[in-house]
Amino acid sequence: MTLTLLDWAIIVGYFVLATGIGLFFTRRGGSSLSEYFVSGRAGPWWLAGASMVATTFAADTPLVVTGLVATRGVAGNWVWWSFVMSGMLTVFFFARLWHRAKVLTDVELAEVRYSGRPAAILRGFRALYLALPINLIILGWVNAAMIKILSISLGVSPYVAVGICFVITLAYSVAAGLWAVLWTDFLQFGLAMTAVIVLAVYSVDAVGGMDALKTKAAAYFGSEQAALSVLPVRVENGAILDYAWMPILALSVFFFVQWWAAWYPGAEPGGGGYVAQRIFSARSERDGVLATLFFQVAHYALRPWPWIITALATVILYPELGAAGKENGYVRACVDLLPSGWRGLMVVGFAAAYMSTIATQLNWGASYLVNDFYKRFVGKDAGDKHYGNVWGVGTIFLFLASILVTWQIQTIGRAWTFLLAIGAGTGLVLILRWYWWRINAWSEISAMITSFVVSVA
Repeated sequence: MTLTLLDWAIIVGYFVLATGIGLFFTRRGGSSLSEYFVSGRAGPWWLAGASMVATTFAADTPLVVTGLVATRGVAGNWVWWSFVMSGMLTVFFFARLWHRAKVLTDVELAEVRYSGRPAAILRGFRALYLALPINLIILGWVNAAMIKILSISLGVSPYVAVGICFVITLAYSVAAGLWAVLWTDFLQFGLAMTAVIVLAVYSVDAVGGMDALKTKAAAYFGSEQAALSVLPVRVENGAILDYAWMPILALSVFFFVQWWAAWYPGAEPGGGGYVAQRIFSARSERDGVLATLFFQVAHYALRPWPWIITALATVILYPELGAAGKENGYVRACVDLLPSGWRGLMVVGFAAAYMSTIATQLNWGASYLVNDFYKRFVGKDAGDKHYGNVWGVGTIFLFLASILVTWQIQTIGRAWTFLLAIGAGTGLVLILRWYWWRINAWSEISAMITSFVVSVA
């Protein structure tokens, strides 16, 4: 991709603006752990909700969706669309409960819900489990996706470019905490969505319009239903028939089992993770509920469609891409179709998506290390300034460790699937702990250990 002076001006302007917004909140974010980790519980619903959506819009997400659509049609997205049921449970049953808990992290709930030594063990174990293996896998695949994007699109070293994005994100995350993350997420989400919508428009134009897109996609997949049907089934003479890639039995697993049985970041049964963190940051229970509802609507019903449209265009424009290279079609479209100015905006969009996710993962992971492990078990009586310094060290440690994990990521889709497998079997425990007295700390610990061991095996 050849970038003009206009493109570079857009890119430099974005980095200056993002850095300025982040550093503006340094004084406010550093005044206490509450300000640092949950923005003083003063965030409006629209800001918290936009931050949830921005966090789940990483540089890897358009590539993964492109791979799913290019190999399975629109219905391939049920691999992750199925989690909408879990998200709606969070809206109507758990968002208010999370806000009432008045904790800094979802892991801290262990010692609110349970008691004694088992509760303390669960809190420490879950803090390290989520902050290190789980968080590092996510950081690794987001880094790998950004490196892949920049390797294809720019003439500069992708490692240098990713390093610049990571260091800038690290700077404002360490300096200002969640306040900086919320406001930069708001900016980054707007830029990223603008970029993907523009690319979808150019992609449709490149294949000859929407009617041509449907016709050519139907020819590629064998029928219009196979390409465009939201459900992975076909109907003949009133009978529902399977498509080979997802039989009805497998689809039933996604509809009726996967969404409540598996734990996945951003779609935790019973809420949790950075969704819960944004609920904690909301200024009222109502704001927490509205933020979570906004996230579900935007995440599942609105945001994916520009990616899906572009993905359908890539199977027509780049039929030579093999199964392992389908994800690259999205980046190829960016390089080949966008004119000057829009190219700079697309680079900014990818950088924004990448930085919003990295900022959250660093803040989220470090909050577990500091609040739920170090403060709880090591330095119990230190002041906020001391914990802030520890948080900075923990964040830098996560950054360095994520580099090692990045080298081990072969494909983004495989890492995504592996994380789904690691969380399989824990979801029902996380839902029932709110309502059933027989769920205890050992229930959670055994569920996490069993799912991890079985998935690795």
